[in-house]
Amino acid sequence: MTTRQTREIRIGNVKIGGSNPVAVQSMTATRTQDIAATIRQVELLEAAGADVIRIAVDNPKDVVALAEIRAARPNANLSIDLQENYRLAEKVAPYVQKLRYNPGHLYHLEREKPVREKVAYLVDVARAYGCAMRIGVNAGSVDPDKLSKYDRDDNITPMLESAIEHCTMLDDLGFDQYCVSIKDSDPNKVIDSNLRFAEARPDVPLHLGVTEAGMPPDGIIKTRIAFEQLLTRGIGDTIRVSLTLPFERKGEEITVGRAILDDIAAGRFRSVPRFEHKGLNIISCPSCSRVENEAFIDLAQNVREMTEYAKAHDITIAVMGCRVNGPGETDDADLGMWCAPSYVNLKRGPESLGHYTYDEILGRLRAELDKLIEERQLAGATR
Repeated sequence: MTTRQTREIRIGNVKIGGSNPVAVQSMTATRTQDIAATIRQVELLEAAGADVIRIAVDNPKDVVALAEIRAARPNANLSIDLQENYRLAEKVAPYVQKLRYNPGHLYHLEREKPVREKVAYLVDVARAYGCAMRIGVNAGSVDPDKLSKYDRDDNITPMLESAIEHCTMLDDLGFDQYCVSIKDSDPNKVIDSNLRFAEARPDVPLHLGVTEAGMPPDGIIKTRIAFEQLLTRGIGDTIRVSLTLPFERKGEEITVGRAILDDIAAGRFRSVPRFEHKGLNIISCPSCSRVENEAFIDLAQNVREMTEYAKAHDITIAVMGCRVNGPGETDDADLGMWCAPSYVNLKRGPESLGHYTYDEILGRLRAELDKLIEERQLAGATR
């Protein structure tokens, strides 16, 4: 795992960022005003080992309920989700260690008031009560002003712009006890957005999560994909696994989160991180029932051995074993082969270079590889 040194922030007796272990948190799913049920969920999450527990508050009755929940669980590190009513911050702050607000929700109340003024109010409350803050950006509730600036197919850039803008606001107000979350239900978008944010603001601790991940096992798989690809790059300081579960099983979110962290620490991966490679990259599919000639397996091994001389060049070669996946999956490779029963199709990107017998293909591949290397070297020399 790559070590990423963000600033450190404190949430009650838990520290995140810096060199601290990744904290695991969750959120109660009950109605906050159902005090007994919400206390039960807090108990379940504490028993499972939650570092931080989030509760939603959206009206004065929720605030009254929160006070009772705090009295019943005095040692829990509680985070409050302000939902669409940011003005409740001063009411709930005495009972919690962290305030979470969504930039996309700040326009719901007091629409005539500038966003910066609302953020300044939240900072004043957090500072007065010693609370940390989370800027929580979600794909489904992005600031409308940001969405209107970009093509509707690009929902990552508006989220990033919103998160970075609010970081700047907090920085300008002299408040550094905050983290950021950028979430989507698509794990690939979670990966991309957090990679981009971490590059722009490497100092800010990140809360990771795949929102609306769904029911196990699919929800676990989606979450694991995102976490493995981000945490191994040193991106992520606290995590939340979002699963659709019966209330009595809510603690499983914590259990799953810790299992993912344990697997990453031990080098046990269930997903495949995005490939980041310098030098020769040989792709070959696994042998399966669709392979029409077992010579494909030997061919892949022979390609690796024959191309050893080109290992310093950033070139991708694909060796595919069948006509089902082979033609499409070789399109993105610099040089690709897909195997038929008695011949091998050779391609350069999506362009076909013809087909050759299994005895001929290695020589023809080498000729094309040498040609590609020479072209790139000439192009580099003329720049």
